[in-house]
Amino acid sequence: MLHIESHYHGTQVPSARLTLPFELRQKSRLRCQLDDGEEAGLVLERGTVLRGGDLLLASDGRVVQVIAAAEGLSVVATDDALLLARAAYHLGNRHVPLQIRAGMLCFLHDHVLDDMLRGLGLPVRFEMLPFEPEGGAYGRHDAAQSGHDHSHDHGHGTAHGHH
Repeated sequence: MLHIESHYHGTQVPSARLTLPFELRQKSRLRCQLDDGEEAGLVLERGTVLRGGDLLLASDGRVVQVIAAAEGLSVVATDDALLLARAAYHLGNRHVPLQIRAGMLCFLHDHVLDDMLRGLGLPVRFEMLPFEPEGGAYGRHDAAQSGHDHSHDHGHGTAHGHH
């Protein structure tokens, strides 16, 4: 099995590809398969979140390029900045990872959230796209360094210490 233990920052052209959905790109320890079917084991620094385009160094010297897999996403697009901000607020209040672009929000498809956004007056469409959400609580900086894990479940009717 091929071992992959670090990011690569050199100029060598990648000779292998590793396509993963966002859920698996958040794992620092993972048994997986390269796109050609070769077995690989990822052992990266805890808290690492892989992004599409990242380059990794394998134990045999090969450079492996990370590809963000196409996933079922809910896509909201509007020119109404206030309405888009309201949508981002409501989704953020539910700790939903968001990909944010000019005039657009994307999140892993969820029909309940789609209905909530339609209730706010936003059009929601389903698309198969690579998912690259904002770092925030899902990247190393907030989760690992602050020690605050956003995977917990709590009611939002009371104050709970988020600042």
